[in-house]
Amino acid sequence: MRRQTLAEARWIFAILGALLLASWFVSGWLTIIFFVLIVYTFAFFRDPERDVPNDERAVVAAADGLVADIIEIDEPDVLKTKTKRVGIFLSIFDVHTNRTPIEGRVTYREHRKGLFLDARNPQCSTKNESMTWAFQNSRVTIVVKQLTGAIARRIVAWSQVGDELKKGERFGMIRFGSRTEVYLPLDAEIVVKVGEHVRGGSTIIARLP
Repeated sequence: MRRQTLAEARWIFAILGALLLASWFVSGWLTIIFFVLIVYTFAFFRDPERDVPNDERAVVAAADGLVADIIEIDEPDVLKTKTKRVGIFLSIFDVHTNRTPIEGRVTYREHRKGLFLDARNPQCSTKNESMTWAFQNSRVTIVVKQLTGAIARRIVAWSQVGDELKKGERFGMIRFGSRTEVYLPLDAEIVVKVGEHVRGGSTIIARLP
């Protein structure tokens, strides 16, 4: 367990711990319930190390989860052109740490307030609260958007504009179920399919020309 990731849950652990102690004097069943919730919270904030592919052309998944859609769409914030977008849905059982899809510098980071629609709702991409990132190297600029969901309502940023990050390095997380989108150039070769489960920082989702 990484200390930085677990620190994001410190208030959750404090509240659940207090409720666990209080329930000890009230009900055995309540004690079991709060104990299970603490164990689940530890599981949710797990942050395993990943084997990152050593391939300059490879673009890795920015998050764990199911590939929900692969479409061509305009990216309006950074690239301002048509791109291939890979949308990844994170359930409450997936690792929620986000990782850089390529090696490069953080050239853009912008938080936008919005709604908290279910992350499976097609409108969540434009209406939900989000954090948009751009990672740039000599080959390409890749945009990643972190989106909140009905349950996930906190986006955490660990990196700043100007930071140089390795491929697969952690740059933030989303708490409790959400969606992450990766915007790729049109000439990128997508190598995953809708419905496939991917692992952030490890699964190759596309190859650059």
